[in-house]
Amino acid sequence: MKPPAAAAEFLTQYGWRDAELSPVAGDASFRRYFRVRDGDRRAILMDAPPPHEDPKPFIAIAEYLVGAGFAAPEIFARDLDQGLVLLEDFGDQRMREHLDDHPQDEDAIYRRVIDLLRDLHKAPAAALPPYDEAQYLREANLLTEWYCPAQQLDVDAEGFEAIWRGILAPVIAAQYPPVTVMRDYHAENIMLLDDGRLGLLDFQDALMGHPAYDLVSMLQDARRDVPDELEENMLAYYLAGHDQDAADEFRRHYAILGAQRNTKIIGIFTRLCMRDGKARYLDFLPRMWRLLEKDLRHPALQPMAEWFGRNIPHEVRSRPMPAAKAAQ
Repeated sequence: MKPPAAAAEFLTQYGWRDAELSPVAGDASFRRYFRVRDGDRRAILMDAPPPHEDPKPFIAIAEYLVGAGFAAPEIFARDLDQGLVLLEDFGDQRMREHLDDHPQDEDAIYRRVIDLLRDLHKAPAAALPPYDEAQYLREANLLTEWYCPAQQLDVDAEGFEAIWRGILAPVIAAQYPPVTVMRDYHAENIMLLDDGRLGLLDFQDALMGHPAYDLVSMLQDARRDVPDELEENMLAYYLAGHDQDAADEFRRHYAILGAQRNTKIIGIFTRLCMRDGKARYLDFLPRMWRLLEKDLRHPALQPMAEWFGRNIPHEVRSRPMPAAKAAQ
């Protein structure tokens, strides 16, 4: 992975002329990342090439988070025309790998990430677009737009959207006043910093929405198995202090947003395979179906569970994707 052509001039302009660059693992987007080393100095170069990427939202949310007392990367330099951002290096100690090596720390670290969410939800929300019905539906419809065609399924897409409208209505009504929703709050985007804080990454798609969204993102992690007992314990930990009615309503919304998010991710991972040739994302689908089916067992989701039963039966969910070979 070669640095962008404009990187050398950009780094020279901001005092990093002699720095060495090495690639850092990225995410599912067009963004790329490079570690920048110059003697004892370290930084990360984000390459967010226009028109595919726009680094301004990342910068704005990073500045909001730092201003609110959270650990987001400091922005050292930026060239928005080139899509280059030089930012603070949070190191390599991700929550995901730490727990792989130290499973005994699981309960303590998950409590810390829940505490961080509680603090974020107490802070005034960032000035962001709302997580509205149109956005929820666009995301859920990725299943019928990508997964169903890849599985050669002719499904009731209109009925699918209509059911989501009804199920999501009470969730949308309850997300006022809204909180900042980072939308990708999971173990691969949490860094364990040397000063003991939790570093936040990959929040450029943040919106204003419901407090259950990031909680379900963490506890129904698309890339890491979270034991059911741990999920329940952390959900109860977050809800400590809520009265029974409020806790029951929150759990209902948690299940609905979990189903919406997991439906979306099945569509996104299929798109990453079919459109972008990233077939490895299909390996996550069995976990995503397990999580979705768990959410669909909640009584509030019965109409959606019935839709899935009619349109994507269990034997389809577990079969290989017929169109995946062509994409590979």
